[in-house]
Amino acid sequence: MHQPVTPSLTMKRRLNASPAEVYQAWTDPELLVRWFGPENVVAQEAELDPRVGGAYRVVMLEDNGERHEVSGRYLEVVENERLVFSWSWVTTPERVSRVTVALKPDGDGTILTLLHEKLFDDAAVRGHTHGWTGTMAKLEAYFA
Repeated sequence: MHQPVTPSLTMKRRLNASPAEVYQAWTDPELLVRWFGPENVVAQEAELDPRVGGAYRVVMLEDNGERHEVSGRYLEVVENERLVFSWSWVTTPERVSRVTVALKPDGDGTILTLLHEKLFDDAAVRGHTHGWTGTMAKLEAYFA
Protein backbone atom coordinates (compact mmCIF):
# COMPACT_ATOMS: atom_id res chain seq x y z
CA MET A 1 0.00 0.00 0.00
CA HIS A 2 1.60 3.26 -1.11
CA GLN A 3 1.29 6.13 1.35
CA PRO A 4 0.58 9.52 -0.23
CA VAL A 5 3.44 11.95 0.33
CA THR A 6 2.34 14.74 2.62
CA PRO A 7 4.00 18.15 2.51
CA SER A 8 6.71 18.91 5.05
CA LEU A 9 9.31 21.55 5.82
CA THR A 10 12.80 21.43 7.34
CA MET A 11 14.87 24.20 8.93
CA LYS A 12 18.34 24.22 10.44
CA ARG A 13 19.76 26.87 12.74
CA ARG A 14 22.98 27.16 14.74
CA LEU A 15 22.29 28.54 18.20
CA ASN A 16 24.78 30.07 20.64
CA ALA A 17 23.75 27.77 23.47
CA SER A 18 24.35 24.20 24.61
CA PRO A 19 21.88 21.45 23.65
CA ALA A 20 20.78 21.41 27.32
CA GLU A 21 19.98 25.15 27.24
CA VAL A 22 18.09 24.84 23.94
CA TYR A 23 16.18 21.81 25.22
CA GLN A 24 15.20 23.76 28.32
CA ALA A 25 13.96 26.66 26.16
CA TRP A 26 11.60 24.19 24.43
CA THR A 27 10.42 22.39 27.59
CA ASP A 28 10.17 25.11 30.27
CA PRO A 29 6.92 27.09 29.81
CA GLU A 30 8.40 30.23 31.40
CA LEU A 31 11.23 30.21 28.83
CA LEU A 32 9.13 29.15 25.84
CA VAL A 33 6.80 32.16 26.10
CA ARG A 34 9.82 34.49 25.80
CA TRP A 35 10.61 33.46 22.20
CA PHE A 36 7.91 31.23 20.70
CA GLY A 37 5.97 32.53 17.68
CA PRO A 38 6.92 34.69 14.67
CA GLU A 39 7.77 38.40 14.82
CA ASN A 40 4.18 39.74 14.97
CA VAL A 41 3.10 37.25 17.65
CA VAL A 42 3.58 37.04 21.42
CA ALA A 43 3.23 33.73 23.22
CA GLN A 44 0.84 34.49 26.06
CA GLU A 45 0.77 31.18 27.90
CA ALA A 46 2.27 27.74 27.62
CA GLU A 47 1.42 24.50 29.38
CA LEU A 48 4.04 21.83 28.74
CA ASP A 49 4.27 18.26 30.03
CA PRO A 50 7.39 17.04 28.18
CA ARG A 51 7.13 13.28 28.60
CA VAL A 52 5.88 10.64 26.18
CA GLY A 53 2.09 10.97 26.07
CA GLY A 54 2.22 14.31 27.90
CA ALA A 55 0.18 17.18 26.48
CA TYR A 56 1.19 20.72 25.60
CA ARG A 57 -0.73 23.85 24.71
CA VAL A 58 0.53 27.27 23.62
CA VAL A 59 -1.64 30.36 23.27
CA MET A 60 -0.29 33.15 21.06
CA LEU A 61 -1.60 36.66 20.42
CA GLU A 62 -1.02 38.38 17.09
CA ASP A 63 -0.37 42.14 17.07
CA ASN A 64 -3.80 42.58 15.41
CA GLY A 65 -5.44 40.96 18.45
CA GLU A 66 -6.02 37.59 16.80
CA ARG A 67 -5.62 34.64 19.18
CA HIS A 68 -3.96 31.40 18.07
CA GLU A 69 -3.84 28.20 20.08
CA VAL A 70 -1.83 25.12 19.19
CA SER A 71 -1.71 21.88 21.12
CA GLY A 72 -0.68 18.27 20.89
CA ARG A 73 1.09 15.41 22.62
CA TYR A 74 4.73 14.50 23.02
CA LEU A 75 5.50 11.34 21.04
CA GLU A 76 9.23 11.12 21.76
CA VAL A 77 11.29 12.85 24.42
CA VAL A 78 15.07 12.42 24.62
CA GLU A 79 16.49 14.95 27.06
CA ASN A 80 18.84 17.51 25.43
CA GLU A 81 18.61 15.66 22.07
CA ARG A 82 15.16 15.30 20.59
CA LEU A 83 11.49 16.21 20.93
CA VAL A 84 8.75 14.86 18.69
CA PHE A 85 5.20 16.12 19.15
CA SER A 86 1.88 16.21 17.36
CA TRP A 87 0.72 19.68 16.30
CA SER A 88 -2.80 20.90 15.74
CA TRP A 89 -4.47 24.30 15.79
CA VAL A 90 -7.60 24.71 17.90
CA THR A 91 -9.39 26.01 14.76
CA THR A 92 -8.57 22.88 12.69
CA PRO A 93 -8.29 20.00 15.17
CA GLU A 94 -8.73 17.41 12.41
CA ARG A 95 -5.43 18.51 10.81
CA VAL A 96 -2.78 16.83 12.94
CA SER A 97 0.83 17.23 11.82
CA ARG A 98 4.09 16.27 13.49
CA VAL A 99 7.08 18.34 14.60
CA THR A 100 10.56 16.96 15.32
CA VAL A 101 13.16 19.14 17.03
CA ALA A 102 16.62 17.55 16.93
CA LEU A 103 19.61 19.02 18.79
CA LYS A 104 23.26 18.26 18.00
CA PRO A 105 26.23 19.81 19.81
CA ASP A 106 28.39 21.98 17.56
CA GLY A 107 31.45 23.33 19.37
CA ASP A 108 30.06 25.64 22.05
CA GLY A 109 26.71 25.84 20.28
CA THR A 110 23.92 23.64 18.98
CA ILE A 111 22.61 22.76 15.55
CA LEU A 112 18.82 22.66 15.77
CA THR A 113 16.99 20.82 12.99
CA LEU A 114 13.24 21.33 12.88
CA LEU A 115 11.14 19.02 10.73
CA HIS A 116 7.40 19.67 10.43
CA GLU A 117 5.74 16.72 8.65
CA LYS A 118 2.27 15.62 7.59
CA LEU A 119 1.13 19.14 6.82
CA PHE A 120 -2.32 19.40 5.25
CA ASP A 121 -1.42 21.10 1.97
CA ASP A 122 1.00 23.51 0.31
CA ALA A 123 -0.78 26.51 1.84
CA ALA A 124 -0.16 24.98 5.29
CA VAL A 125 3.51 24.56 4.36
CA ARG A 126 3.74 28.23 3.35
CA GLY A 127 2.00 29.41 6.54
CA HIS A 128 4.10 27.21 8.80
CA THR A 129 7.31 28.10 6.94
CA HIS A 130 6.58 31.76 7.69
CA GLY A 131 5.72 30.97 11.31
CA TRP A 132 8.75 28.77 11.98
CA THR A 133 11.14 31.15 10.16
CA GLY A 134 10.06 33.99 12.46
CA THR A 135 10.10 31.70 15.49
CA MET A 136 13.64 30.48 14.72
CA ALA A 137 14.81 34.10 14.33
CA LYS A 138 13.40 34.88 17.78
CA LEU A 139 15.04 31.76 19.25
CA GLU A 140 18.39 32.80 17.72
CA ALA A 141 17.98 36.28 19.21
CA TYR A 142 17.03 34.77 22.58
CA PHE A 143 20.42 33.02 22.72
CA ALA A 144 22.41 35.84 21.06
